[in-house]
Amino acid sequence: MADDKEQSGAQQAFGDFAPAFVGFTDDVLFGQVWTRPQLTPKECSLITVAALTAAGNAEQLNYHLDLAKQNGATEEELIEAITHLAFYAGWPKAMSAMAVARRVLRGD
Repeated sequence: MADDKEQSGAQQAFGDFAPAFVGFTDDVLFGQVWTRPQLTPKECSLITVAALTAAGNAEQLNYHLDLAKQNGATEEELIEAITHLAFYAGWPKAMSAMAVARRVLRGD
């Protein structure tokens, strides 16, 4: 990106360490995959939160729960999605995800 643009989260975290990874994150994942018209940003966010919860990737939920709110998902929808996933992804994964959701959504 040009110097006058705000750096992405990936650039801030890994720009000097893994520039190719940053490029794929910014250009392919968020530049192409997330902008496809078949799903709304809210739908992409809900799917992503579900996938991260099911895989037990609680660390990535910090970013994606906040993004989901920005994309129009309500706190109630996100809590309900994680609750629903407890029965499909496993209770421990949902408990971990709910703890992250509480911190992100309520600032606890």
